[in-house]
Amino acid sequence: MGTVAVTGAAGNIGSVVREALQGEAARLILIDRAPLRAEADNEDVRTADLRDAAAVASALEGADRVLHLGGVPDEAPLADLLEVNVQGTHHVLEAARRAGIERVVLASSNRVTGFYPVEHVTSPREPVRPDGLYGVSKAAVEALGRLYADKFGLSVICLRIGSFEPVPTEPRHLATWLSPRDAVGYIRAALTAPPSVRFAAVYAASANARRFWETPDPAVLDYAPADNAEAHAADIPGAELPGDPSAPQAGLYALPEFTLPHLWP
Repeated sequence: MGTVAVTGAAGNIGSVVREALQGEAARLILIDRAPLRAEADNEDVRTADLRDAAAVASALEGADRVLHLGGVPDEAPLADLLEVNVQGTHHVLEAARRAGIERVVLASSNRVTGFYPVEHVTSPREPVRPDGLYGVSKAAVEALGRLYADKFGLSVICLRIGSFEPVPTEPRHLATWLSPRDAVGYIRAALTAPPSVRFAAVYAASANARRFWETPDPAVLDYAPADNAEAHAADIPGAELPGDPSAPQAGLYALPEFTLPHLWP
């Protein structure tokens, strides 16, 4: 892998990936606006705010590959999402272009297509149908990645991350769960995919029996998820109840009430 830079390294996924990649990357550049401390000889800790283009460029110096996990992680006012998620991703991609970094992996979200119905197996080739302002920001993140791949030749892979949890805890997770083990697997595969993969968007979810997203083409991302949320179904209240096949995949995220508090007063 060479030197891998990870933005949002202090976050939930970043912390898991950090531990997993310590023994695989020659060097890990861990970037966050929260203070971090190096825990291994091959770790390099750097502080940067994604809104600061110069700080991002400085933090990515020396990287061969970038895993961009940083950003606002859920519904928020559009101005905040544009400033951090969209502009911040632009800063990462532009720094990568200037530095000649060979691969950028962007954390997208399943929420870019949350309004497709549960009965539909959704492909990343279909039009986006974001379930809220957060989903809109991630659709823009993917569009930026596509632009930098097409126009500037960067190799960009967007992972539409599912419900990242230690174990599934609600009925929707039976379709959307992404286990820590599978999260690491998808990320490792995205970081090391052949340079011929110029651009791809793939759903990153575990091998859930009720999954409603297309699994990645091995020619694009060679990873087969190992975990299945169904193994935990007996512990989830309501898991045995039949769902509405026409309901949106986003579940409660698709309700107006989820977004209304973040709109203009």
